[in-house]
Amino acid sequence: MSYDAVIVGSGPNGLSAGITLAQAGKKVLLLEAQNQIGGGTRSAELTLPGFVHDVCSAIHPLAMASPFFAKLRLENFGLEWIEPELPVVHPMPDGSAVALDRDLLQTVRAFGEDGERYQRLVEPFVNRADVLLPQLLNPPFPLGNLRMLAGFARKGLSSAESLVEKNFKTPAIRGMFAGMAAHSVRPLETRLTGAVGLLFCITAHASGWPLPRGGSHSIAAAMRALFESLGGEVVTDSPVSTFSKLPPSGAVLFDLAPSAVSRIAGEELPSRYRKKLEQFRHGPGAFKIDWALDGPIPWKNDDAKRAGTVHVGGSWEEIAASESAVWKDQIPEQPFVLLAQQSLFDQTRAPEGKQTGWAYCHVPHGCNEDMTDRIESQIERFAPGFRDLILARHIFSPSALEAYNANYIGGDITGGVMDVKQLLARPALRRSPYTTPNQRIYICSASTPPGGGVHGMCGYHAAHAALHRALRD
Repeated sequence: MSYDAVIVGSGPNGLSAGITLAQAGKKVLLLEAQNQIGGGTRSAELTLPGFVHDVCSAIHPLAMASPFFAKLRLENFGLEWIEPELPVVHPMPDGSAVALDRDLLQTVRAFGEDGERYQRLVEPFVNRADVLLPQLLNPPFPLGNLRMLAGFARKGLSSAESLVEKNFKTPAIRGMFAGMAAHSVRPLETRLTGAVGLLFCITAHASGWPLPRGGSHSIAAAMRALFESLGGEVVTDSPVSTFSKLPPSGAVLFDLAPSAVSRIAGEELPSRYRKKLEQFRHGPGAFKIDWALDGPIPWKNDDAKRAGTVHVGGSWEEIAASESAVWKDQIPEQPFVLLAQQSLFDQTRAPEGKQTGWAYCHVPHGCNEDMTDRIESQIERFAPGFRDLILARHIFSPSALEAYNANYIGGDITGGVMDVKQLLARPALRRSPYTTPNQRIYICSASTPPGGGVHGMCGYHAAHAALHRALRD
């Protein structure tokens, strides 16, 4: 049987590509190597029966910012978003905390002497988030709203270190921004980290940091239902090793890491381009732990008990040191920990009276040092008694993450380093980064713009590239 398009990989981007092509009336086959679709949006009972854990992604600020997701109306296919009482809280060792509220003015009032500075920094973008966020989730070119982007660039394209030094004085607010910028998985003194920190602050106020009821797999399930309602076909347990084994089609879209595309496509791509794919750089890994807990995490600060996401790291200096260490192939003794407590807001995640915990820290690429004690000690520092609540834990080292999902090379869950070079050449420098020298072959993974996160925009843009090139009527 022949198809207009075959998609390899069923993460959010593969599903988005499939939906976009099916909406255009194309006959589409989606192949998934594992027995469950979803890529980074899978959920499973990793610890004990009745405890539902998100295997990779958990909180989804970019999903709500995604113009493509906004058009899909996935609620018609069973997806329900839950918005935590507070999007994110950053506790400090003394028991205080910085809380980002959806209400910007309420946040500003709580920030004390840094409140006005924070307001001047983010308010222009929060007020025009409907213009800015879609543009930031597009490829670097075309530039779109130049005035809006220029304003964002002036403030955000420097390092997080520079932005903090210019804007904030209080240790707590400086620490909060360090946590936001650390989502870049880059040393905080490097360029673009300011933009990442600013982006996540904007989303906290403009669109929120929601979680899907039932687990992140609910996103993939709703997308699959929509895809199949449009005539799309999904086949699981179908690993692809060579291009020649694929069914005949007009286009093939890979939701895979660049090195995998090079390996599978082989001689279908010129050697010079394959070399570029193989040289694509992956960054630090993640060491992830899921817990079944006997009750809610006993944070010193009450605001942390109301947040979907808690950034555990303390001061600017501590977080900056932790993130810098992993780039020097060093193990941070006090790692910056990104923690989610979904079951506080979604009762489907744990048995009555129990809770789940989800957390990870950054480690050097491919490092398999056991970070369990360091992560749990860091949480205990801000939530004394945490360890007493642990009923069971499940650990994903970088190598285990890669074994689970081959796109997570060296434990890199972000789709590759996001620095200036790989912002413009992601995965290779081309007018359309989703295309390859072979008119039939496209890349739609997080290794293309705009990069990692559950937003579907990589797949959406890649599908349009295929529609305008290989599948043009």
